[in-house]
Amino acid sequence: MSQHSNKNSLDKNVKFMGISAIILIVLFVYTLYKSSDYIEAGSYYFGIIFLLVLLVFAIVVRFNQEKIQKFLNKNKNTNSNFSKELSSVQDNKQEELPSNITAVNSNITFKDIAGISEVKGELVEIVDFLNKPSKYLQHGVKLPKGVLLVGPPGVGKTLIARAVAGEADVPFFYQSGASFVQIYVGMGAKRVRELFMKAKASAPAIVFIDEIDAIGKKRGGKVNDERESTLNELLTQMDGFDGDSGVIVVAATNKIEVLDDALLRAGRFDRRVFINLPNIEDRKKILELYLDSKHYEFDIDKLSQETSGFSSAALATLINEALLSMIKRDSKILELQDIELAKNKLEFGKKENLLLNEEQKEILAVYQASKAFITKSKVALFDESVKKIDSVYPSYNELLENIRRYLAGSIGVEIIKKQKYAINSNDLNKAHELAQDIVSNYKMAKNADVLIEDISNNLRSELSHNATDINRLKNIMIKNEVITSDDI
Repeated sequence: MSQHSNKNSLDKNVKFMGISAIILIVLFVYTLYKSSDYIEAGSYYFGIIFLLVLLVFAIVVRFNQEKIQKFLNKNKNTNSNFSKELSSVQDNKQEELPSNITAVNSNITFKDIAGISEVKGELVEIVDFLNKPSKYLQHGVKLPKGVLLVGPPGVGKTLIARAVAGEADVPFFYQSGASFVQIYVGMGAKRVRELFMKAKASAPAIVFIDEIDAIGKKRGGKVNDERESTLNELLTQMDGFDGDSGVIVVAATNKIEVLDDALLRAGRFDRRVFINLPNIEDRKKILELYLDSKHYEFDIDKLSQETSGFSSAALATLINEALLSMIKRDSKILELQDIELAKNKLEFGKKENLLLNEEQKEILAVYQASKAFITKSKVALFDESVKKIDSVYPSYNELLENIRRYLAGSIGVEIIKKQKYAINSNDLNKAHELAQDIVSNYKMAKNADVLIEDISNNLRSELSHNATDINRLKNIMIKNEVITSDDI
């Protein structure tokens, strides 16, 4: 059909060229005859010769039309085949991308992780459900589809997820958020589908997505890029299985505030487990675990006090560096000099490890003790968040209370230490943002700066009258690196 159409088209073009040439020749001859006394005939003769050549060309093409048609069809088929081959190669490249989605059996259990007693308590029922699902299903109980582990880098989120899989003795599917970001459109979503398909086939199983914020960031609504299509597929897959499917999704992030609201709603990541930096007791247990079966000659209690701000990963690195130093000394006993050498390497080589001296630790302790006093809730030394009032329809007083909680630390340090310190700009920024919302969005006040100043003055008065309690909480914080509700 296509070849017949092309042939008719060529035939029409040749006829049109021939007729056009004949008509133009007649016009030229007529013009030359009528104006021969006034014009130079050379240019006309040249035009007639050109038109004759055009006419001859049209006649030649007409008699060789079939050969020309075959030649054109051959080239067209060649180009078409090349395009199809190129498209096929690109499709094959996408289909042949190697898939490394495989399950592993974790040999890590909770006894291999120290300093997470509170986290263990929240995850034990997950393990129990995977081991004895009938115990829960007979009562119609369904466990959360998703568990979100939230905490700073190095606190052991991946290790905890592996421990859950190890305790339950179920397949463990590990994927990082970045592994879903592909150069080919649609491959991220395809990878998500494959991941959940394999997990369901291996149920009971645990799917662990590390650094989920790589694909789970809030959607802007202006573009529909590969990351958003991958996120949409993840949401669809999580909606596609029930709490009795035997598949539990565990994800980790240190930036929960950037995650899309659809990920955090009920029915997806229902449960959130917050993992903080270890306190003194936690660090002691972690060090004891890492030093098990090692010969050492130093005070482990003192070392746990001197490593404020260390994550479990940093403590592991500290012991490892110290052991390397011991080996270089050709010794079999780990000594304090090895620890000091390792601490110096960490202090100057890794910015994230906070090695606080006594004065710095006291300032931070006052800051957190003031927050604990105002919020009447548990606060750890390295907590970066503030326990605030979450209400669907917050009242004016509730909004003011949240501002008080954001400002409490800075005002407390100002009262106790008799001067201002730059400690946590994030709390101050949130206080000012909330004050601006009260003025601009809620129309409850006229000036945000005046609002902040009034709240700050009230806090100064309250904390000044309770300076003794603040100092008492500060001492507890320095000693235990955590203030519980019972301490307040």
